[in-house]
Amino acid sequence: MNESELNQVVVAGGTGLVGRALVKALLERGSQVTVLTRNPGRQPLPAGASAHDWEDLPALLEGADAVINLAGEGIADRRWSLARRAAILDSRIGATARLVAAMRGCSRPPRALVNASAVGYYGSRDEQPVDEAADSGLGFLPEVCRAWEMEALAAGRLGVRVALIRIGVVLAKEGGALPKMARPLRWFLGCRLGTGTQGLSWIHLDDLVAMFIEAARNPAWVGVFNGTAPQPLGNEAFTRVMAARLRRPVLPVPAGLTSFGLRVLLGEMAEELLLRGAYVVPARAQSLGFDFRFPTAKGALDDLLAD
Repeated sequence: MNESELNQVVVAGGTGLVGRALVKALLERGSQVTVLTRNPGRQPLPAGASAHDWEDLPALLEGADAVINLAGEGIADRRWSLARRAAILDSRIGATARLVAAMRGCSRPPRALVNASAVGYYGSRDEQPVDEAADSGLGFLPEVCRAWEMEALAAGRLGVRVALIRIGVVLAKEGGALPKMARPLRWFLGCRLGTGTQGLSWIHLDDLVAMFIEAARNPAWVGVFNGTAPQPLGNEAFTRVMAARLRRPVLPVPAGLTSFGLRVLLGEMAEELLLRGAYVVPARAQSLGFDFRFPTAKGALDDLLAD
């Protein structure tokens, strides 16, 4: 396997759930890590990382071994009003376009750009596995992902190696989706959402961080990669694995009732994030020999959920 050292890494969006874990892992490898943030000095960073404003571009990118871009407003933070939809789209496109524009001003552009995307690219699918060769789906999330990826791919014209990681639901002990998913079960109120057959493509935070680092250091990682575990599950199946870990029941709530309630509470966001899905598999990462520490939901949830 070809290898590349990661002496100097720039992380955009390094203060979120994935970003914090990634910065910590890079520092443990001995990398010099620069975090791009809108509020340098306000966001706590692991000792050894340096925070800089976006205004310091392009100098921060000069000669970097890799740029890892995680920047973007949270997809599920609140209901999708028109203003919120615009913020989700613009934050991703704007940040990525700004990075690529800064690379054009470098005499020595970064060797690699590893850019986040999402499995929302595929839209709603049936129960057949979906790999990286699948076409984009329909809806707001596929639209966001297509535009996001197009901006990142522009760096390839500058001689920068580009890898796109389409991230699934990230499972972590603190923060992200898992505490919210587990809370109803802990309160003996857990149930499937909708029909329960919609695909839930997930990944343990540790595996996702390892995937980003591998994409940054390994020249073989070019193009699109699914940032998901090898064994996606349907919503009901995942809920039952989680319920077994927590020793809680799954209530037999009718599909129509949960679907109606979610649509009332969340509108379009409920449809695209919770009531529809896809069984996304990491075919390309596996073909390059990437080793998942947590390939199954049971293993991941055993690790993450305390009694």
